[in-house]
Amino acid sequence: MRISIVGGGPAGLYFAILMKAARPADRITVYERNRPDDTFGFGVVFSDETLQTFERYDPETYRLITERFAYWDDIEIHFKDTVHRIGGNGFCGCARPTLLQLLHQRCRTLGVELVFQHEVGDLDALIVDSDLVVACDGINSGIRKCFEDHFQPEVDLRPNFFAWMGSDRPLDAFSFFFRETEHGIFIAHTYQYEPGHSTWVMETDPATFRRAGLDHMDEAQSARFLEGVFTKELAGHKLITNRSIWRNFPTIRNARWVKDNVVLLGDAKGTAHFSIGSGTKLAMEDAIALFEALQAESAVDAALARFETKRREDVEKTQHAADVSLVWFEHLDRFWPMDPVQFAFGLMTRSKSITYDNLRLRAPEFVASVDRMVATQVRDRLGFDVDVKRPVPPMFQPFQLRGMTLANRLVLSPMCQYSAVDGCPTDWHMVHLGARALGGAGLIYTEMTDVSEEARITHGCAGIYTDAHETAWKRIVDFVHANSAGKICLQLGHAGRKGSTKLMWDGIDEPLDDGNWPILSASPVPYFPHSQVPREMTRADMDRVVADFVQATERAERCGFDMLEVHVAHGYLLASFVSPLTNQRADEYGGSLENRLRFPLEVFDRVRAAWPDDKPISVRISATDWKDGGITGDDAVAIARAFAEHSCDLIDVSTGQTVHDAEPVFGRMFQTPFSEQIRNEAGLATMCVGNIVSADQVNTIVAAGRADLVALARPHLVDPGFLVRAAAFYGVRDVHCPPQYLAGMEQLYRTAARERDDLLELRRKARPKSHHQSPAEGAQ
Repeated sequence: MRISIVGGGPAGLYFAILMKAARPADRITVYERNRPDDTFGFGVVFSDETLQTFERYDPETYRLITERFAYWDDIEIHFKDTVHRIGGNGFCGCARPTLLQLLHQRCRTLGVELVFQHEVGDLDALIVDSDLVVACDGINSGIRKCFEDHFQPEVDLRPNFFAWMGSDRPLDAFSFFFRETEHGIFIAHTYQYEPGHSTWVMETDPATFRRAGLDHMDEAQSARFLEGVFTKELAGHKLITNRSIWRNFPTIRNARWVKDNVVLLGDAKGTAHFSIGSGTKLAMEDAIALFEALQAESAVDAALARFETKRREDVEKTQHAADVSLVWFEHLDRFWPMDPVQFAFGLMTRSKSITYDNLRLRAPEFVASVDRMVATQVRDRLGFDVDVKRPVPPMFQPFQLRGMTLANRLVLSPMCQYSAVDGCPTDWHMVHLGARALGGAGLIYTEMTDVSEEARITHGCAGIYTDAHETAWKRIVDFVHANSAGKICLQLGHAGRKGSTKLMWDGIDEPLDDGNWPILSASPVPYFPHSQVPREMTRADMDRVVADFVQATERAERCGFDMLEVHVAHGYLLASFVSPLTNQRADEYGGSLENRLRFPLEVFDRVRAAWPDDKPISVRISATDWKDGGITGDDAVAIARAFAEHSCDLIDVSTGQTVHDAEPVFGRMFQTPFSEQIRNEAGLATMCVGNIVSADQVNTIVAAGRADLVALARPHLVDPGFLVRAAAFYGVRDVHCPPQYLAGMEQLYRTAARERDDLLELRRKARPKSHHQSPAEGAQ
């Protein structure tokens, strides 16, 4: 096979090595525009896991790299004159020029042809003459540009500025330095890559960049300026420049990676932000994936199709983690007021790949300090008498909203059951809500409970608009109060334009085939093109809906509910006023966000006035519509502040479901960043929800200050005792248990202790081996 590789970076060189080692007869040529000894850049980073992969695929390359690397196990976070050192990470640094030289050496040994100072002039001829063309010519890929219409690249230029510098300051840990100046905040991402040499990636936000005058400085001037900013951290050492130009990071994605016999690799294919240290790692793992595809398929076209299909998910996961990470650094102002321990924990867990339990395994002393920090906040800010020396994990800490005390931070999320009869909750609701209360959740939410018959989503939705409904709900509330330590919240709503539809399992949001009832909305905009068209609300309609909400509130108080929530999310009636995608009104209820909030706030005010002062009310919002022209995260902060000014106690942060053609970005805890933004920018209590599946994630969210309460939906459906199981796993004894279940609880705690020890041992064994060599070992 004739393989032409355009671009002599790590991706292309490593692919050439793997292919030539496996198929010596292949003719492989690498074309590189620069000289072999050009020294661009400073260090690159590999984790123990990545090194283990290298060892498996080409032991000789692994040996060459590990003989020349600098190894560290710790991450240090320097913030406001505090230092947190967190072990168990396992990384190595290597000079980028050294890495390239080692890869050159291995290529030559195997017989790969290396052609330097060569620009590919006639790309068409190269494609014709080659069985395979690998385009790994970097971020500004010329080959990608030639076939731009086919590859369809998207470039997201991020707002923060960064510059890649070096120093002769030795470091024994990957260190994050944060420094506040009169201009703003500067960040240094630093690590040693060989003895006496370290990489310093400098980062700052656009406003700070301009206030400091960095937009008018050359390389040398900006280096001298940053030496002043990081005087203490550099400890008398200098910064070194090498093409250290300030620029914005481009996140690159391509709709396609393959065109005929041409395939994109490395940065040409996609980039991931340097804050997760994955650029070179991603490139070399691309090389491995392409190599594996060519080994598995005899035909090039089949191999390239296999490569893109199998590799894309991993790349997109890495890019998503990098996106979440970079956003954390772009919004440091949200986290700057935090306790230094919480700041450090938030930094460590920002990309979701590291969590509370993960850190508990690798850095138990640090996590113990996190537990103490959370407990101290609960004592000092909320007034609870909790143990701050040997505290329980964050999810088991109590919380207060007005006069309502919650035993823990776990919430049963509101989930429509579509099992009511004429709006009346049934035994199904008693068992569903009662079982989760017995299972220990601190707060139990009902499903969206409709304020009138025409407010229902489906004919199976629950309501609270008749005496029979009130009686049925009171029975459930009384059971929860009598048999658990949990509190119960009634979520009030009106379906609006999404009403008069089929049961979920018959076709979610689909209009009824017959028997429809009239529906209302802010504007006559149907949910689906084929959906029933709602009537635009008149002032008389508004008065009637307000009265329905007030009557429902009064009924809720007679039932004994501890808390209310007003549903202003998911495209239902009140949410249809808030989103510009569904509110096309030209009166005082449309146009600006202030106008669009006018009616929802009116409803909230009347509900608040009818509800006892010592009982809290929350509001559920869609923090984004996941659609251009709709609600954004910044809008959500303004919406949350508006409700808080009207005495809302908690923002329940959900997203989307406003329009049928939204484009949500799903993933682990995918809505939590919106909760974090609202909580830390607006200073409000929040509850997050959305693909949160484990106690580990709950602890991570609460400890990092991303939400005060965490709602679980689907995990609770199949595991009513989620909280109790988590308590047993963490060895937390102070959880409520009905006397009928005590024998089972004791057994659970005994088995959980053994299972926990076994799991921790498995996790320790599954961790990548350390690739650190002592000086003596390296000399052998």
